[in-house]
Amino acid sequence: MSGSKRDQQRAARERLRAERDAAARKAKVRGRILVSGAIVASLALVGGIAWYVTQPTADAAAAEGPLVKPANTTGEDGVVVPYGKADSKHVLSIWLDPRCPYCAGAEVGLGKTMKQQADDGEYRIEYHFATFLDGSLGGKGSKRALNALGAAVNESPEKFMEYLNVLYSNHPEKESDDKFGSTATLLELADKVDGLRTPAFNKAVKELTYMPWVEKTSQQFYEQNINSTPTVLIDGKKIQVNSGNGIESITPEQFTKLVDENSK
Repeated sequence: MSGSKRDQQRAARERLRAERDAAARKAKVRGRILVSGAIVASLALVGGIAWYVTQPTADAAAAEGPLVKPANTTGEDGVVVPYGKADSKHVLSIWLDPRCPYCAGAEVGLGKTMKQQADDGEYRIEYHFATFLDGSLGGKGSKRALNALGAAVNESPEKFMEYLNVLYSNHPEKESDDKFGSTATLLELADKVDGLRTPAFNKAVKELTYMPWVEKTSQQFYEQNINSTPTVLIDGKKIQVNSGNGIESITPEQFTKLVDENSK
């Protein structure tokens, strides 16, 4: 083996080690080292390749990019997605993980009721998001779906509400299914929302434009000590929206009663 090849292998090993150290320091990136030293050796034997250097995943690289806040968001760094009249007396706070099946049950069962009540001025909705299921189960569906939701709210609050309902209405049955990790799937579902597939929306979904915003937004789940999703609060008082029967929500009537009782 020539000195040049040995130098190249040494450089590759050093770079791989540096990347591993960087990944450990930056938990939010969670870049995975895809190629071990053994695979490097195998590639060298089979294909005559002296080294293989892993590159950061597209998602991790995007998360390290500049923060772009979607339009129509509020709070520091735009971490809250509001819907409804800004001067509403009451606030309904909702915490969701895009991959969470119980969140899907709550949105499918109660989403239209919440939207109508917000439209009627009974309260303003403030959406907050978590992406912890990507970390606990592996995959990228929570973050990619949230990036797409950021692209939707950038279009309008109404488009966001429609797209949120579409995502949860087409939710995988098991949270371990990383269905929303597919860009193609997210774009296909966006076709169900009239007018959502603008060039700006398509670009943001494909290029992961809002991934730094996703990181800022999902970090709030830990900083605010929220323990699970869905978590729903009316004026800061927690109300239970799941029925206890699988992922099904309580009825709209039961929900309305809880809101009334806790917002007096």
